[in-house]
Amino acid sequence: MKLIQTSIPDVVIIEPEVFGDERGWFMESFNEQRFHQALRKLGLSIPRPFVQDNHSCSNKGVLRGLHFQGAPHAQGKLVRVVKGSAFDVAVDIRPESKTFGQHVSIELTAENKKMFWVPEGFAHGFVALEDDTHFLYKTTDYYAKDSEGAIVWNDPDLGIKWPEISGLKSFVINEKDRDASLLLDT
Repeated sequence: MKLIQTSIPDVVIIEPEVFGDERGWFMESFNEQRFHQALRKLGLSIPRPFVQDNHSCSNKGVLRGLHFQGAPHAQGKLVRVVKGSAFDVAVDIRPESKTFGQHVSIELTAENKKMFWVPEGFAHGFVALEDDTHFLYKTTDYYAKDSEGAIVWNDPDLGIKWPEISGLKSFVINEKDRDASLLLDT
């Protein structure tokens, strides 16, 4: 696996090694030892063990986020798309960080097989770019309602350039995400 640091060095893109032949392809979607070795090589912290896997399915234009969990149940997330495609975003919400309020984004697709490591202290969200987009993520803590939070997806201070999606006038966003707070109010 190859880890590529983003403009926020703690957030990395993971390109797995894919072996293909006339039968199809094979890849290791996760190997803790290799993941930890690659993080160490970049001088990054080793996350707590993954304890929960989540799987969502979204139609084209569904926007989920920007979600986070605070202490004592902060979550790091290792995310990927196994069917369809999504525009994925991580926002640094660590108040003491020199990259506080900055974000990075990537297009994750079933075809490119890339993964995105979003450490604790980041808000995370995505928009499905096509129908039947399946999004999987491993988390370093269990879901805890009393620790969850959300930042509104279009917070002007974040300046996220969400993609325009052909054939859609607006994103599909649930009430909780539409009513989320601004970053500076969280």
